[in-house]
Amino acid sequence: MSGSPLTIVDHDPSWPERFVLAGASLRAVVGDDSGRVDHIGSTSVPGLAAKDVIDIQITVAELDVADAWPDELLPGLVRRSDIVTDHVPAGSAGDPADWAKRYWSNGADLHVHVRAAGRANQRYPLLFRDYLRADRLAADSYAAIKRALTSAAPGDWDTYYDVKDPACDLIIAGAEHWAARVGWTQPASDA
Repeated sequence: MSGSPLTIVDHDPSWPERFVLAGASLRAVVGDDSGRVDHIGSTSVPGLAAKDVIDIQITVAELDVADAWPDELLPGLVRRSDIVTDHVPAGSAGDPADWAKRYWSNGADLHVHVRAAGRANQRYPLLFRDYLRADRLAADSYAAIKRALTSAAPGDWDTYYDVKDPACDLIIAGAEHWAARVGWTQPASDA
C-alpha cells in the first residue's frame, strides 16, 4: 500500500501534554469502563523519534464493553471496524483472543487501541514502552530502524509495518529478559 508520506520526527516535548489532554477526554467519555488509560507507542518514550501520532491504550475488563461505545469517541476520532487484531509475534502460541482489540483513529494524530486486561497484546505495549524508557541504546536503535524504513520505502505503509513489526518483536524479546531481571510489573495507569 502506498499513500501519505511516512515521516519520523524528532521527539516533541508537547507529546506528553497532548496525551494528558486526550486521555482525560477519553476517560470522561468511557468512564468506569476503562481500567487504565495509558500513553503508549514511540511518543511515550522521552527522546525517541516517532511519527507525530499519540497512541493511547484503554484497558477494559472485556472487549465487548467497548462495542457499546459510540463510533465517534471524540470529535473526528472514529471506530475502525476493519482493525480488530494486533500483529501476532512470530512463534506466539495461545489463544487468538490474546491479540484482539478495538480501534479508533482520527487519521491524523491520535490512535486509540482498546485491549482486554491480562491479554498478551495489552501487556506488550506497556512493557515495550517501559523497556525503551530504560534502555537508551534500544530506543536509539529503534529510531534508526524507523528512519531507515521511511527513507527506503517512502509512503509504503505495508513495507514499513512488514519490517517494523518483527523489529518490535526482537525488542520485546530483550524487554522480556529485562522485565525478569528488574521485576517489572505494569505501573499505575497514566490517566
